[in-house]
Amino acid sequence: MRAGATDADPPPGGNGGEELLRDPEGMTVREALNSALDEEMSADPSVFLMGEEVGEYQGAYKITKGLLDKYGPDRVLDTPITEAGFTGIGVGAAYQGLRPVVEFMTFNFSMQAIDHIINSAAKSNYMSAGQISVPIVFRGPNGAAAGVGAQHSQCYAAWYAHVPGLKVLTPYSAEDARGLLKAAIRDPDPVVFLENELLYGESFPIKAEVLDSSFSVPIGKAKIEREGKDVTITAFSKMVGYALQAAEILSKEGISAEVINLRSIRPLDRAAINASVRKTNRLVTVEEGFPQHGVGAEICMSVVEDSFEYLDAPVERIAGADVPMPYAANLERLAVPQVEDIVRAAKRACYRSSSMAANA
Repeated sequence: MRAGATDADPPPGGNGGEELLRDPEGMTVREALNSALDEEMSADPSVFLMGEEVGEYQGAYKITKGLLDKYGPDRVLDTPITEAGFTGIGVGAAYQGLRPVVEFMTFNFSMQAIDHIINSAAKSNYMSAGQISVPIVFRGPNGAAAGVGAQHSQCYAAWYAHVPGLKVLTPYSAEDARGLLKAAIRDPDPVVFLENELLYGESFPIKAEVLDSSFSVPIGKAKIEREGKDVTITAFSKMVGYALQAAEILSKEGISAEVINLRSIRPLDRAAINASVRKTNRLVTVEEGFPQHGVGAEICMSVVEDSFEYLDAPVERIAGADVPMPYAANLERLAVPQVEDIVRAAKRACYRSSSMAANA
């Protein structure tokens, strides 16, 4: 088994809409991804899965649990440990009209296959003047887990969002995971689908309509998870939960924070971000990735370009430390944003604490 997989990760708690609705805790992200794959494979015979341990082992994180038994080895393909090889095969299959879903056991391993993702999948539609469509999804856990070291902890949102021709999605909740994965599989272009390992087992309340087989979340549209009037906080993936926790703390101090779940990094919902900033007049961006050339940097620039005159305070950017991820637990915590970091940044933006220089 490759590094990053774990037998301790619990299997899905259910599969199928009615069973999931009976769960008083809602639906886990793992269940949401599994059900989305199941339904899209059932609806479209051109959809197939490939990757390390997706079949016989039921998926390193049990996202593909039960799918081999249901769809067989022709549509759920266990591959050798060769990301460059099976990703190239997947792109070639997409050239021929199939819809592969390629799983990386962690997106850190996608570095072995980045030539196929960028030079082949992302650019072919443009280079062929629209004659070649590449309907492929690259999915798997992204960013830091816990105690997996520097080579397994990078966030690739900014890396892949830099590339024209790719769409980059980052689900937070079960609704995000289910709706965005369905949209990604149906999309005619290559999609990089960045999940978070630490969210797989987290359960979210879910509405009945989300369990409808036709449900999807539109690509490129952010979601306002919490409305507010004093400061805008943008986040994606696991950091959305941190931002919501920070907003709750801030509310007790009289600060009303609006939390935007980006959902889509490319395309980026600039309109939603700027509309929020024009209302709150302040901005805090949050991400786990490195700060330089990051997603937060792009958001800050977008607001400066489109809504600078609405800002009442300098923008605040919260990101991971500009160092490879430490292995030691105490240093690891210091290297990724925490709820208290977001709270302090929002308070600075609202002039409710000492100066930024004093808090540096």
